[in-house]
Amino acid sequence: MTDINIWIVVVIVLGTALAAFIIGYYMRKSTAEAKIVSAEDEASKILEEAKKQAQSVKREAILEAKEEIHKQRAEIERESKERRSESQRLERRMIQKEESLDKKLSLIEKKEEEVKSIEVEADKKRRELFELFKKQLQELERLSSMTSEEAKELLLARVKDEIKHEMAIMIKELETRAKEEADKKAREVITMAIQRCAADHAAESTVSVVSLPNDEMKGRIIGREGRNIRTLETLTGIDLIIDDTPEAVILSGFDPIRREVARIALEKLISDGRIHPARIEEMVNKAQQEVEVEIREQGEQAIFEVGVHGVHPELVKLLGRLRFRTSYGQNVLKHSIEVSHLAGVMASELGLDVKLAKRAGLLHDIGKAVDHEVEGPHVVIGAELAKKYKESPNVINGIGAHHGDEDYKTLEAALVQAADAISASRPGARRETLEAYIKRLEKLEEIADSFEGVDKAFAIQAGREIRIMVKPDKVDDNHTPKVARDIVKKIEDEMEYPGQIKVMVIRETRAVDYAK
Repeated sequence: MTDINIWIVVVIVLGTALAAFIIGYYMRKSTAEAKIVSAEDEASKILEEAKKQAQSVKREAILEAKEEIHKQRAEIERESKERRSESQRLERRMIQKEESLDKKLSLIEKKEEEVKSIEVEADKKRRELFELFKKQLQELERLSSMTSEEAKELLLARVKDEIKHEMAIMIKELETRAKEEADKKAREVITMAIQRCAADHAAESTVSVVSLPNDEMKGRIIGREGRNIRTLETLTGIDLIIDDTPEAVILSGFDPIRREVARIALEKLISDGRIHPARIEEMVNKAQQEVEVEIREQGEQAIFEVGVHGVHPELVKLLGRLRFRTSYGQNVLKHSIEVSHLAGVMASELGLDVKLAKRAGLLHDIGKAVDHEVEGPHVVIGAELAKKYKESPNVINGIGAHHGDEDYKTLEAALVQAADAISASRPGARRETLEAYIKRLEKLEEIADSFEGVDKAFAIQAGREIRIMVKPDKVDDNHTPKVARDIVKKIEDEMEYPGQIKVMVIRETRAVDYAK
């Protein structure tokens, strides 16, 4: 095919394509115009329909609005009518109240007039009474030859004297009643404590007796030229008394631990039969070890018996040493256990700290375990030991205050002192020499006789009570309680005694006449 033909074909194809495009364009245009016309018609219909619906809605809204306006108008008219009726009702009430107030005002005015007339009459009566009172007062002053001020002073003086007398009587009654109630409660607590605490009555001695199988053993104990007895006395520090007492040797010494060591050593030597200085030294060493073990066991037993825990081991040993210590013949460890029980029972009855009372009671005499080794009173030594081994301040105060050397910081400390006095003063607890006993009675009577107005004084009940007869012309009934208190204070300041002393002041008035 030639180039011309190719171009002819191309032209024909292009012309055909152009013709198809133009034809398609006009066809789409006519179709689109037809759709537009159709859409416009549809829109016109919709718009027309919307206008109709809007007019219908508008008419309905207008009708509803008119109905609502009508309802509101009717409601407003009803409320207005109610308000008018309420206003009329209130207005009627106000009118009624005004009328009532007018009536009351008129009544008040009448009452005021009546009151004024009564006041005028009362003033008149008052003036008349005042004039009458003045006349009577003048007549009384004329008859009594005293002015009203003088009579007033005389009356006040008499009333003052009567009040003083009544106050003294009342104070005496209150004091007596309070003392009786306190004494009753104290007796109940102490009696309960004593009943619940059983204790031995036997007093300990400062000598020990060792039994011998026969009297020949005495010679063996003495040894050749007395070497055995000298060795034993030197090692133990105890005196051996070998006399005519059959089959017995007496160990004498004030150190109970040394005496116990000597007793055990001597019994071992007698049982063994071999008695010579070397053997004596061996037995004394064994006896010392046994006593040390017994001391520890006695301390642990005391703590277990009382129920006190957490005590320092050194204090336990010191407690055990008290087993071999006596005070006026009373075993100090048994005394300490007894004081602990008594203080605990009294603390329980009074609602106090039972553990604190028991602990302080058990340790209150701990200073006596070393008082022969350390300078100072056992109270101070005991307090220092308790402080050293970390006891609580309240326990230390209970130890330091049980003889009044320092003030009480707790009630439990006061109970420890009371329990100590009870344990020391009960029958059979301690031995006391006849001389000291008589001196205490004489001192009691001497103190009572030193007061003015005292006629006679009698110490009775083994010095637990003193009865004082006063002269009735020098001491009246109101003054007797003061005399008793002054005597008690002087006894407390000048004497040392276990327990308490009852002071009874007796005033006797006698009326004597003779029939002729």
